[in-house]
Amino acid sequence: MTTKQTTGMYDNFTRSGRDTRATHYCAGCGHGIINKLIAEALADMGLQDRAIIVGPVGCGVFGYYYWDCGNISAAHGRAHAVATAVNRTERDAVVLAYQGDGDFAAIGFNNSFQAASRGEHFAAFFVNNAIYGMTGGQMAPTTLTGMKTMTTPGGRDPATAGLPLHVCEVFSQLDAPVYIERVSVADTPRIMKARKAIRKAIEIQRDGKGYALVEIIAPCPTNMGTDSLKAAEFCNTQMEAEFPLGCFRDRTAEAVPRPPRPPAPTPMAFFADTHDDDAPAAEVDEAFGEIRLKFSGFGGQGILSLGLCVAEAARMEKRFITWFPTYGPEQRGGAAACSVVISGKPIGSPAVDHPNVLVCMNQPSYERFVGTVVPGGVVIVDETVTRTVAPPEGVRLVIMPAISLAAKLGVPKAANTMMLAALSRLGVTHVTRDNLIRALVDSFAKRPALAEKNVTLFEAAEIEADSRIRLG
Repeated sequence: MTTKQTTGMYDNFTRSGRDTRATHYCAGCGHGIINKLIAEALADMGLQDRAIIVGPVGCGVFGYYYWDCGNISAAHGRAHAVATAVNRTERDAVVLAYQGDGDFAAIGFNNSFQAASRGEHFAAFFVNNAIYGMTGGQMAPTTLTGMKTMTTPGGRDPATAGLPLHVCEVFSQLDAPVYIERVSVADTPRIMKARKAIRKAIEIQRDGKGYALVEIIAPCPTNMGTDSLKAAEFCNTQMEAEFPLGCFRDRTAEAVPRPPRPPAPTPMAFFADTHDDDAPAAEVDEAFGEIRLKFSGFGGQGILSLGLCVAEAARMEKRFITWFPTYGPEQRGGAAACSVVISGKPIGSPAVDHPNVLVCMNQPSYERFVGTVVPGGVVIVDETVTRTVAPPEGVRLVIMPAISLAAKLGVPKAANTMMLAALSRLGVTHVTRDNLIRALVDSFAKRPALAEKNVTLFEAAEIEADSRIRLG
């Protein structure tokens, strides 16, 4: 007698540091069958090099040891979120999310439901064995009424634990999914139907037609406290009575493949007030080193706009730039910061952990970031800030009356313009004064009356900055 070796899986599984052909699944578990059906489908369709399977936390967590294709492990319940990200960045990939009932339908339900509602382009394989398997057999959202588990030793009571969650029925209320079917792997005839459903879901991804969900009822003899035959019979009778098998939706024929990816927008396309056509493309300048700047203060102080002005001015000089904001939930009064990187070469990361230049408009930001400035760097801080922490050795401190000067000049909200003037006079951005002013004017493109006023404020602040720099 000859047997056919499964295709689409590694020849040897190196889990636990040794080569083996045995998986970690318990005897009679449905996961191994489902793993095989997915692997064979990818191999038969020639999709292994395009496929990326996002694995769960749970019994299916070690799938990456078995599937011979791309694999990513997601945090508990987050496989749909990760699959969304993968498919949006790798449009040609065939993306599959593989999750159990606890991972998919409990902690991850909102991720799953919202991705399906958006019609994300990946297939979801949802393994329903009515129990949390790997963590010891606790009640899952799909646990049957009256079913005994580690956390429902007297049986699931609807009065306290609610009724079983019917995932396919819930998802069928959504308009976006293309294909939804519930199958089983409890015996051979059912496995053959599951094989067709799994292949169909993968074909939908191959053809770029949208979201597909295949719920798969699977036996779990270990946590059901029985043998393989009785676990399979439990699936065929009790589970199918609660979760009827069948196709809930199939819009494959009318589904239209998504169009090719549109051209990626330039970073400045997100800056509504700038004139993108006026600025030249960045050019490589090996002699220009990377400058990292951090701007910080309260929301409402114009911190993000200040960083944008500097980034836009550098862009006008053909530099590579990034602008990365971080802020709290409050529109006013909360923490606000942004990082700007200016470089003569393409930038690897927009994060600025150790700035060359730090601009602080409040005390919490000063205390948080002043110790991160690199030797030889500069800290520009508003004079209202109590400087309880000294800058690191070799870091220059410049105290600027930005807030009081803006109020004195009659525009209290223009403190960020005062700081821009200080940056200009210090020359730490290596951006010309003309381009800093041009960027300032562009930032008020929708309010031209304020543009002229802020240029006047900028010029007045330069005089004050000169005196402060001499003192510093």
